[in-house]
Amino acid sequence: MIKEIVSTALPVDERLLIRKNVIKGGKGKKRFCIVTGTHGDELEGQMVCYEMARLVQKHIDMLDGTVEIYPALNPLGIDTIQRGVPNFDLDMNRIFPGSEQGTMAEQTAFRICNDLKGADMVLDIHSSNLYLRESPQVRINVLNEEDLVPFAQHLGVDFVWVHDAATVLEATLAHSLNSTGTRCLVVEMGVGQRINHYMCCHLVKGIFNLMKEMGMWLGDIDLTDITTGPLLQPIRCKGNRVTFLNADCSGVFLTDARTGKIVSKGQSIGTIVDPLTGKVLSDVTSPIDGFLFTIRAYPIVYEGSLMARIFEYNEEEKQTVENVSAAEQ
Repeated sequence: MIKEIVSTALPVDERLLIRKNVIKGGKGKKRFCIVTGTHGDELEGQMVCYEMARLVQKHIDMLDGTVEIYPALNPLGIDTIQRGVPNFDLDMNRIFPGSEQGTMAEQTAFRICNDLKGADMVLDIHSSNLYLRESPQVRINVLNEEDLVPFAQHLGVDFVWVHDAATVLEATLAHSLNSTGTRCLVVEMGVGQRINHYMCCHLVKGIFNLMKEMGMWLGDIDLTDITTGPLLQPIRCKGNRVTFLNADCSGVFLTDARTGKIVSKGQSIGTIVDPLTGKVLSDVTSPIDGFLFTIRAYPIVYEGSLMARIFEYNEEEKQTVENVSAAEQ
């Protein structure tokens, strides 16, 4: 059943519409919400929503509860291929929980938040931006670590990154929901303006696995049409064990490195070159042994531009990292 959660007049005979698909099965009371499209240049969630709507309805007898799918929280941004809300010059994921008496964007955020409150789980799906490619990962505020990590471990992503509270903006949808008692997991994967089919299908598989753990999905499901690798225990990162590689000069960053791989200290990540002179300006190497989970996708860099993120794992975590890395082959 399609429901409108926001309907707002636009200046010239049009309306801003935000809709959700409510799919109910069985007599279960639990509610699982999948939201995406907060940033108009992040498209991975569109395929995830499509596959979830298709498969849940196809196997509705296995659902015991309600699945709600919100494909486009920022439809104007998606329509115009813009990250933020057009004409307002703002990032929609920086205005939650919004305001009932605020601007159009703030009122929209307020209604979205109110509609999601009370769900047993909200999955907020993001891609990276145009500049970076990310391994599938869940990002969690350290304040919610104890509550959320056990759920994140069932999603089948490569990486669960527990952030310090200071690094998590309070005006995000996830923070607004978690701070009011509605569980929300943030997924990041892929790169902006593109859809990675494998990553999307693997996350769909993980969502069904999480719903099964929550008692909402009654049994296994035939996912032969979206076959992916096995769901593995994710790598778990907490604290300051992530190394950021930033450019030490401006130029064109050339790399064939892929995310989801183990790198060794001193191993080449890429080069920064000068197309005019044909010279290599900088050799970019890994300063540590670790797991590469972020790599720059957009090749133009300025001094200080982020090029990669690497997780420094310990001996106890080595097997988990090797399993995840092997699955990415």
